Amino acid sequence: MAKFAARLRASKTLEATTEPYVAYGATEHLFKLCASAGDYTMKTLAVGEEKQVTTQGEELGVPRVGSWYESYDILPTFNAWAQITFLHMYLLTVRLRMFPADHARHWHQNLLDHFFYAAEDRMAVFHGIEARTVRNKYLKDLFVQWRGVLAAYDEGLIKGDAVMATAVWRNVFSAREDVDAVHLAEITGWMYENLHMLEKKNDTRVASVGFEFGKPGKAASRTPALAAGPPKTAGDDVASGLVTPKSSV
Repeated sequence: MAKFAARLRASKTLEATTEPYVAYGATEHLFKLCASAGDYTMKTLAVGEEKQVTTQGEELGVPRVGSWYESYDILPTFNAWAQITFLHMYLLTVRLRMFPADHARHWHQNLLDHFFYAAEDRMAVFHGIEARTVRNKYLKDLFVQWRGVLAAYDEGLIKGDAVMATAVWRNVFSAREDVDAVHLAEITGWMYENLHMLEKKNDTRVASVGFEFGKPGKAASRTPALAAGPPKTAGDDVASGLVTPKSSV
């Protein structure tokens, strides 16, 4: 199938028609990789048992063993899943900007579409939000958040580690005052490391998910990545928008 798609894309006549379909299938696998880091399940409740919620009223899930939730003291909520997924999607988005311009827009859009499909499904299945109007409201909020994420992390790439760490603190950690600075350093260094890793992969390897993000490690081991700074694509296509308060799902 991959070879067949490649032959179709080689034809200038069919290229514009086939690229959206190629991008749709490939970005589904790329999105699943992005979403896996923040995945959680929901506890099966006994009769009369109530769901656990945070002090802000967000429903708590059950984190996977060895997840970001356990490593970085993040509560497993819908919004946390969205922000951890956004972080991984951002790293991939920076690399997708290096695709041919006529192709990149399809890859960007399809990656984002897969997020919204998964987000709506998670609202309905995990959190019992049956009303379509309510789900649509949350989806609109998430779109605004995504635009804010693009702007915040792009600014971090341009202005340096401190600004990037602040963006991680605002988005992934919801600007909590008790966040360990070492955790921020680990994640910031991990972001640079993965941006450089993706920059070195050719388009085919990226499109076929021929890479892994891994998990942030100890800050000391990330020093070379921090010193290297942002990749050469840092200033491209800076998005506009501001980070907005998260909705409670």
